[in-house]
Amino acid sequence: MPAITHHTPDAILAAYAAGNLPGPFSLVVAAHISLCLECRASFEAHQAAGGAVLETTRVEGLSADLKASVLDQLDAPVAPSRSFQRSGAYPGPVMEALKGKPPRWKSLGLGVRQCIVSSGAEGSVRLLQIPPGQAVPDHSHNGLELTLVLQGSFSDETGHFGVGDMEVADHDLEHTPIAGAGDACICLAATDAPLKFNALLPRILQPIFRI
Repeated sequence: MPAITHHTPDAILAAYAAGNLPGPFSLVVAAHISLCLECRASFEAHQAAGGAVLETTRVEGLSADLKASVLDQLDAPVAPSRSFQRSGAYPGPVMEALKGKPPRWKSLGLGVRQCIVSSGAEGSVRLLQIPPGQAVPDHSHNGLELTLVLQGSFSDETGHFGVGDMEVADHDLEHTPIAGAGDACICLAATDAPLKFNALLPRILQPIFRI
């Protein structure tokens, strides 16, 4: 795999390590650090720092009722966890989100396909497959978007993104991503608000495609 040059910002890694990152973004970060040794090391450093803070935090006593409730929950049976391995272009965290099944693609037109992995109050996360040379309609953002390349590549106004690279886009960025030559570009993208398309047709189709 080529060298990863676009990494998860440190503030997002810190939020992920603290458990404060919304679910859709957490999936993208988990997939990224499964591919990127540099960000995995930074994530582990944040975890270690958090553990050190907990060790120096003043201990608070628990009421008898709260303590009994916590102990009861610890005694409750827990379903065995299932570990998913990488499959093709899809890292383990993505396969876990897909429950071990291949993506269920739906056409968006012009050869572009998507698979909505999850959608809810915190936002949505989807897989996008874009043919070589095909552009995503010009758009900006109502919120935050994290996009991780799993296969192929794309380029936009900010640079070139290959496998393992993450692009962080917010309301300041208006761009037209174009898939690179070679393999179709497969991306994992999470958003916490709908995109803002400039052309009329994408805006009309947006509620149907849920993007």
